[in-house]
Amino acid sequence: MRASQWTSITGTIEKSLKVNNNAALPKSANSLGKDQTLVKVHYAALNPVDYKLPEAPFVGQFAISTPASPCMDFAGVVVKTSRSDLKPGQAVFGKTEPPLFGAMAEYLVAGRDGTIALPDGVKPEEAACVGVAGLTAYQCIAPNVKAGDKVLINGGSGGTGSFGIQIAKALECEVTTTCSGPNVELCKSLGADEVIDYKTQDVHEVLIRSGKRFDHIVDFVGSPELYWAAHYFSKDTAKMVNVGATMTLDFFKRLLPIFLLPRFLGGGRMKYEFLTCHAKEDDFKQIGSWMAEGKVKPVIGEMFTLEDVPKAFEKLKTGRVRGKLVVKVSDE
Repeated sequence: MRASQWTSITGTIEKSLKVNNNAALPKSANSLGKDQTLVKVHYAALNPVDYKLPEAPFVGQFAISTPASPCMDFAGVVVKTSRSDLKPGQAVFGKTEPPLFGAMAEYLVAGRDGTIALPDGVKPEEAACVGVAGLTAYQCIAPNVKAGDKVLINGGSGGTGSFGIQIAKALECEVTTTCSGPNVELCKSLGADEVIDYKTQDVHEVLIRSGKRFDHIVDFVGSPELYWAAHYFSKDTAKMVNVGATMTLDFFKRLLPIFLLPRFLGGGRMKYEFLTCHAKEDDFKQIGSWMAEGKVKPVIGEMFTLEDVPKAFEKLKTGRVRGKLVVKVSDE
């Protein structure tokens, strides 16, 4: 098969990837385990975790078998499966689970929770965006809100944020989000009720001045400052969920008082949670259903070829991506 692969990370993943036109099939392709499916991948999408794990000291070197193909999110068709509810030729989408990546290859093997039948009317290139970003947004928001709740989304124009706005609206919530000026109209088009341009406005001041009390806050940027100001514009029962953390010593230093100090000594005033998404069949099906109904539509910022995967990672690392970056891995 053709695959974008790395055998060792020299500095960065984009400098280590090369297209192998004669790559070996996945190890379990010829002897599938229980509920496993061999998928021919048509499209795959990128997420920050796809470079952060391979580039992390020791993780990329010891936890990931090489040669390795990056990325987890995919859409394609079933080649063969040990499941009774899927059949060869059926269109599917989903994600693999780290440390198993493999979506930037023509074939991959995925488990039951990460392989979902593509709903009628949903384009495969859009379904390929759902995996990490769509599930993360859903799992951050859906278990924590009810219809009519006010939700604040910090970072609404990226891959996860753009899903978050639409998912919160599908759950009948009122949504306020932040983004930079060029993306204000995008966030409004996704359904945000209020958009704060952090380039021209002081986000905390605007939120405090608004008098709103949010039921739930999601931080897709990773801003300790937002947490420390949040009690001024959230309800006592509110929780903040963070998925945009930059794993630096300084970041954790600024958050440690939340967990180590009581409230009266400067500790956290509201619940705080880090979230890592996991493949869940029911969550995938709900997002797929909303996509078929037109309530959720992934934003594709740019499309790449398999040869251009290094360029796609370079673009992702700029932090200035609207929506998702998608790669066409093979012909449909």
